[in-house]
Amino acid sequence: MRNRSEVKQALVGLLQQARYEVLPTPSTEEKVLAHLPVDRTVTITASPSKGLDATFDLAERLGKAGYTAVPHIAARMVSGRDELEEICARLTASGITTVFVPGGDAETVGNYPDALGLLEDLRELGSPFSHVGITGYPESHPSINDDLTIQAMWDKRRYATHIVSNLTFDPKVFATWLTRMRTRGITLPLLVGLPGPIDRTKLLGMATKIGVGESTKFLAKNKRLFAGLAAPGGFTGERFLEQVAPSVTPPSALVEGLHVFSFNQIAETEDWRTSMIERLSH
Repeated sequence: MRNRSEVKQALVGLLQQARYEVLPTPSTEEKVLAHLPVDRTVTITASPSKGLDATFDLAERLGKAGYTAVPHIAARMVSGRDELEEICARLTASGITTVFVPGGDAETVGNYPDALGLLEDLRELGSPFSHVGITGYPESHPSINDDLTIQAMWDKRRYATHIVSNLTFDPKVFATWLTRMRTRGITLPLLVGLPGPIDRTKLLGMATKIGVGESTKFLAKNKRLFAGLAAPGGFTGERFLEQVAPSVTPPSALVEGLHVFSFNQIAETEDWRTSMIERLSH
């Protein structure tokens, strides 16, 4: 059992390695440039209503500004291997070395109904990216059985370099999932997904900006998120991080950082991260 000082030190290390997930809206670039130091890693989601170009355009601009930019290549939005080859050529020419490959929420437009097929083709194309992230689901996926999500992670592990966990509210659920994953022999480094300090009204507004159809899916899948954020003294990323600390701080957990879902509340999220580091450091 690690003592409190060791746990706090480990949490500081995770916070220092935190990266931010942002949505490709017109104001995102300005917010990132204004509020994030260039040593931050920024991941850019893929929006079915905006198309992959919006994701790649923003990733390229942030990369030129000095950030480590990680575009999401949502498998269901890619028509097939020819388009994937074009995407790889475009991103590598821009100096992008890390991508995140989810299945995505879009309807399948081509040959990739899930992430695995796209990951396999990336390998056949010569593994053009040195770092490839995949999704882990501590809680039940709204449309995929738990056993299938664990199996999918097992199948995808050969093609990935790290896992990013999706949001969960329950530290016990997270700990059980992490133990199950490691027991299964999945040893990829993990980035723990959690939300920054989110204002519910702004979050609802952001969901609307994503697109009407996507907003419906987003709200349907995240009812617990909104309920938790709206409740007095409700869920916060800080509380979750403190409660999950015993699970994520041992070296055997292979947790290497945090993946913060900013919902484009970038200034607030960076203030939260730096203030928490300061508090834990004293």
